[in-house]
Amino acid sequence: MTDKSNSRADHDAAGKRSLGPSQKGLPTRISTDDIAARRWNVLAGDLPFPVAVLKQSALARNSRWMRDFIAATGISLAPHGKTTMAPKLFHQQIADGCWGITVATAQQAAVAAKYGIKRILIANQLVGRANIAVILDLLRQYPELELYCYVDSPAGVAQLSTAIAGTGLSLNLLLEVGFHGGRTGCRDRAAVQETLDAVAAADRGLRLGGVAGYEGLIKAADTATSEKAVLSFLDLLIEAFDLCHRRDAFKPTADGSSEIVVSAGGSSYFDLVARRLTPLREQGDVRIVIRSGCYLTHDHGIYAEEFPDLQRRIGSELAARLGRMEPALYLWAMVQSQPEPGLALLTLGKRDAGHDAGLPMPVMRRPASGGTSLPLDAAWRIDRMNDQHGYLIFPPEAPVAVGDLICLGISHPCTTFDKWRNLFVVDDDWTVTDSIPTYF
Repeated sequence: MTDKSNSRADHDAAGKRSLGPSQKGLPTRISTDDIAARRWNVLAGDLPFPVAVLKQSALARNSRWMRDFIAATGISLAPHGKTTMAPKLFHQQIADGCWGITVATAQQAAVAAKYGIKRILIANQLVGRANIAVILDLLRQYPELELYCYVDSPAGVAQLSTAIAGTGLSLNLLLEVGFHGGRTGCRDRAAVQETLDAVAAADRGLRLGGVAGYEGLIKAADTATSEKAVLSFLDLLIEAFDLCHRRDAFKPTADGSSEIVVSAGGSSYFDLVARRLTPLREQGDVRIVIRSGCYLTHDHGIYAEEFPDLQRRIGSELAARLGRMEPALYLWAMVQSQPEPGLALLTLGKRDAGHDAGLPMPVMRRPASGGTSLPLDAAWRIDRMNDQHGYLIFPPEAPVAVGDLICLGISHPCTTFDKWRNLFVVDDDWTVTDSIPTYF
């Protein structure tokens, strides 16, 4: 397969912007090129609150962790770009050896392509004339772009076939396998057969290049049962792969590549995916692609809770060699009111922090009077949030004051990133060193 590397010019373009106070977290109008020189410091109050920041040291650690995991397992990674929608981070991931970038929508694919990503996996069904037209326009505009998307029904194949007919374009398809009660994907062998029949009868511009699925919604009463269910789902994916192979359904690309993509692992179970699917490589030119996107920032919530299980599954030797991941995404807010004992209102709410997988977690307090930042225990918690306020519950004897800074960790990075058009990168002293724009 041809190299799909990205140019330095594309990388630079992904990060250049003129920013100002109309965007959250910005104290003044400034070019992103000048941010590092300002040496703004969060703890010094140089930025308006709330503000979202990424710790550079944690980003580097997590990036190195996944790079080493990929090297140890021999699989490929196309991290889900919807997590950050930050092309500057996409390029960091590509530089770390990622095979491509995963997205979920035509708009997200357009952003990735505009900023120089040459291989894009759309982990979703493309339906609707306008959505499909966006993707076909990308293929025209970027001749080197390699695109994959899912199909799971004759109806879906028909929409793509009608749209691509007569264009001379080529689109790679991945047959998606699902599970009962889950999301999209063929539920059984009959659905796989019907979809394969439709692909075989479709316009020649559609090429079946592999199979894919998503195990992240599989949740059972306990961890052991969940892991068993994930493995059972992966066995269904393998059955679909074998069926496609027997039918000679996988076709070479226009440039003669016969590589077959098998993809799953868009969750914290990516290690199980790597272990279960790796033997498929013995059946030919097969590339196993996981899609975990939250590894780069990790979190203080669901991924932190599930990480010890991942370490157990990969074994003590590899776990020790890889080390741990660290939360990289933090929100800083200020106490703006302390109306009752044990209650403070923060300058942060639903417009600033995701709460689909748990409320933000207070992890540190910087007194308004200055001095040392103090770690916080479980007695400090966010009880609820309004649009612009967070209700901080704390021990009544704690000397909380208006103007104190509260640092919060989050759970599930995706739904916090999408609330910010700009995030600052900070060093371990919380001094701003860079800026990361997002494109939601």
